[in-house]
Amino acid sequence: MNKPLKTTIYKLAPAVLISLIATSLGLLSLFKSKVPMIQDFGLMLTIGIGIAFLLALFALLPILSIRTKLADKDKKIKKKKPSKYVSVMKQFTKGVLKAKYVIVVIAVLLAGVGFFFDQKVGVETDMETFMPQDSEALSDIKELRDLIGSTDRIVIMYEANTIDDYNTLQEVKEITNMVVNDYSERIIMVGSVSTMLDMASNNLWDESNYNTYMNQLPDEQLALVQSSVENLGIINISLANMDDVEFESFIGNLNDSLDSLNLIIDITITGQSVVDQEMLGAMTSDRLIITLISIGLVFVALLLIYRNLFKALIAILPIVFIVGWSGGIMYILGFDYTPLTSTLGALIIGIGTEFTILILMRYYEFKKESNNHETSIVNAVGLMSKPIIVSAVTTIGGFSALVFSDFQILSNFGIMTLINISLALISSIVVLPALLGVIGKQKKVATS
Repeated sequence: MNKPLKTTIYKLAPAVLISLIATSLGLLSLFKSKVPMIQDFGLMLTIGIGIAFLLALFALLPILSIRTKLADKDKKIKKKKPSKYVSVMKQFTKGVLKAKYVIVVIAVLLAGVGFFFDQKVGVETDMETFMPQDSEALSDIKELRDLIGSTDRIVIMYEANTIDDYNTLQEVKEITNMVVNDYSERIIMVGSVSTMLDMASNNLWDESNYNTYMNQLPDEQLALVQSSVENLGIINISLANMDDVEFESFIGNLNDSLDSLNLIIDITITGQSVVDQEMLGAMTSDRLIITLISIGLVFVALLLIYRNLFKALIAILPIVFIVGWSGGIMYILGFDYTPLTSTLGALIIGIGTEFTILILMRYYEFKKESNNHETSIVNAVGLMSKPIIVSAVTTIGGFSALVFSDFQILSNFGIMTLINISLALISSIVVLPALLGVIGKQKKVATS
């Protein structure tokens, strides 16, 4: 094994492996989501970075080793002078260390403000806003809504021992009348077996004659609202157009009204609108919990690896700041959380932790060799900032394609991902050195 390959494996591979573990744990927090697609997203990202690490270790490094041997076969190895870039970054880091207290205070304050305003960021659950706004399909939906008043529907499903029993039909009528009378501003039309009987009998059906009118109803029409085999029936409700808040309030009030009727039949409110609301709500409601779990998993992993509380804190603190900054930026930009942007906390913790660990591992190496605290910080940032910047830029390049998507949900996700990766880069080469300058001199932090 040649010297460059051996040096790379012994010095860089452990840092990358630790980053891989921390990143994977951060992404696996997405399994807390109730939505399978979010869980699958986290799993596939974790598998992807694992495969990338193995390819880099067992494919890229051997290729680079062969290339180095071929290139240096007939050349004398000359000692290279430090590049101008490294010198510039070292000078930059010295300036950061001079202003370390100011930088740390600003970072903490901005994170705190960001966390505060993050709670004021809305949640977008209207699926129509995720579609290209100039698409023909969306235009057709809006045109249909203008014609009939709405395309939203819910279903009150009920179950009874005997679906055609008069008492059951009476309770269905009671529900239907309640919906029509109490929620006239929210509904357009109600359809049930009782409304069919009303039309067939001119509202004159009762216990003595309801069977006669039931027999007059076409089987094809009756099958749309009840199933005698399964003893299940439904009440179809066409809704007026409502935003997410109004719809959630309407469903809550309707549930309360149904509970107050003291019905014998078992009822459930369902339908595509309810399912969509529940699904999108589940995607976004756990975002804070997922982020906290991600931070906790990464912190515990680093604590077990380093066996040092201060080292684990220094590695995770710059990433916690990014989460706060990101929330504040979303508020400033007027973005709402969507099923995609709700995963950003876990994503940025995974990506950002990699950057901080690479710098920290190099810092600890230099500190062990020279025992000079500030020089170790300067050298670590000077040497490791270039691969980190390259990694950030290539990642930004990959996600940039999403910004130009016709789907707003993808475009906003792309924009916020680019912003967060940029914040992770700034945090790694500015905030992390400042933090090390402030608290890294402690013996518990500085020693390996």
